[in-house]
Amino acid sequence: MKSASRSASSPLFSSVAAGAPPVGGISKRSFDILVALAALILLSPIFLLIMALVKSTDGGSIFYGHRRIGYNGTTFRCLKFRTMAENGDALLHQYFEENPEALEEWRATRKLQDDPRVTVLGTVLRKLSLDELPQLINILKGEMSIVGPRPVVEDELELYETSAVYYLRSRPGLTGLWQVSGRNDVSYAARIAFDTHYVRNWSLTRDLVIVARTIPAVCLSRGSY
Repeated sequence: MKSASRSASSPLFSSVAAGAPPVGGISKRSFDILVALAALILLSPIFLLIMALVKSTDGGSIFYGHRRIGYNGTTFRCLKFRTMAENGDALLHQYFEENPEALEEWRATRKLQDDPRVTVLGTVLRKLSLDELPQLINILKGEMSIVGPRPVVEDELELYETSAVYYLRSRPGLTGLWQVSGRNDVSYAARIAFDTHYVRNWSLTRDLVIVARTIPAVCLSRGSY
């Protein structure tokens, strides 16, 4: 992963370096803070239970922070409950050696349907999207939004090509148009199209609709693995 300063100076990020504030402005930011605070309070019993379960499974770390690209090319640590084994990198390398076709799947989607790193508890948390609850903290810090493009790493953003400018105009979202439109059941190109459409057509009403659509999508575990 390149540093934040190096990322911000690359041609990929230069088109928004002196651009406008994040899409949605004050109204979107106010919505984010209110919803994130309310969710943390209401879900605190579940939050604490998951913390205890993750810690008790193997004694490892509770949270995992992966460096992602945010608004205007800044980098941040996107928080999740840890759902993978602590030696995940070694397990993944071994899995690719034994399953070359899985490497092609990884290169195409940046995900694996049968990921050897994911723990039994992690599979449940991912299926219900509960592993992403710590991102409410990212939202309060101003690094993410309730609704927005899915946070990506720098290598992924290069796949956006000219559409990267739209991703960089918005804070990444805990949920978004892609998540309620098929999630992992759609292609990466479709995901980029969803992100671009969302930013170009943003409105607070659309955010409310996406939040409302997220609830049944999570309950039915549509497109998740």
